[in-house]
Amino acid sequence: MFELVKAGGWVMWPIIACSIAALAIIGERFWSLQKKYVSPPNLVTQIQQWLERKQLDQARITLLRQSSPLGRVLAAGLINRDHDREIIKESIEDAGRHVVPELDRYLNSLGTIASISPFLGLLGTVLGMIEMFAGISAHGVGDPAVVAGGIAQALITTAAGLGVAIPSVMFYRYFRARINELLVDMEQQAIRLIEILHGEREPE
Repeated sequence: MFELVKAGGWVMWPIIACSIAALAIIGERFWSLQKKYVSPPNLVTQIQQWLERKQLDQARITLLRQSSPLGRVLAAGLINRDHDREIIKESIEDAGRHVVPELDRYLNSLGTIASISPFLGLLGTVLGMIEMFAGISAHGVGDPAVVAGGIAQALITTAAGLGVAIPSVMFYRYFRARINELLVDMEQQAIRLIEILHGEREPE
């Protein structure tokens, strides 16, 4: 492995750094974007029980806000539960706008890695070609090692750049779809809460 890195030249080091960063982001997002951490399924049911038993106080709202992104959104609605429907809806939407960047965290970095990795590979290809032609100019075409070294650098860096970019693009798109799915679920839960607060939904 080290021989491949050495043959690829100095361009391999930023490509390796990109691969490490991409792996760290992918692992962190897989952990953080689990449904149980973002949009716990029984949260609205728990709130409904608190309301029915008249147990909903500021301490429980604070606990709810700290529990998850969905909890933060629902807590914003509960704080304004004595106002009309539009005020509750606006407070929930405002909280939702603050939650989205948290779900999107590091995805721009992953997208950047997916974009620049092929260009780093291309840079290594160009540098390999330059090295090859410089060697031919200095030693002629009689020394195959000169040509082979430049071609090896070009191919290794291209493959390495694509090897980082392809999975980065795949996971970037996967996480984008995952976030959209979670946001839709959070919106449905928020609507359910508004209906409960205004007596438009029967207890389950």
